Amino acid sequence: MGLSFSELAVGEQARVLSYHGLADSYRKKLMSMGLIPGTCFSITRVAPLGDPVEINLRGFRLSLRRAEAQGLQVEKL
Repeated sequence: MGLSFSELAVGEQARVLSYHGLADSYRKKLMSMGLIPGTCFSITRVAPLGDPVEINLRGFRLSLRRAEAQGLQVEKL
């Protein structure tokens, strides 16, 4: 099993492995934004209070709330 999204720091790269404990509707939302298993991304920024987190994937930037993305299982690259 991989790491949780919340365990990543700025500058780290990771690959989406699976979803764990996310509501079906939110899982579909993440998938529609491009976060499907096998997708690589990097953490580019974190807001001053730690939320949201900006990631770079597939040539665009996406901001996610840590609490919502905790169910994203990833592996560091």
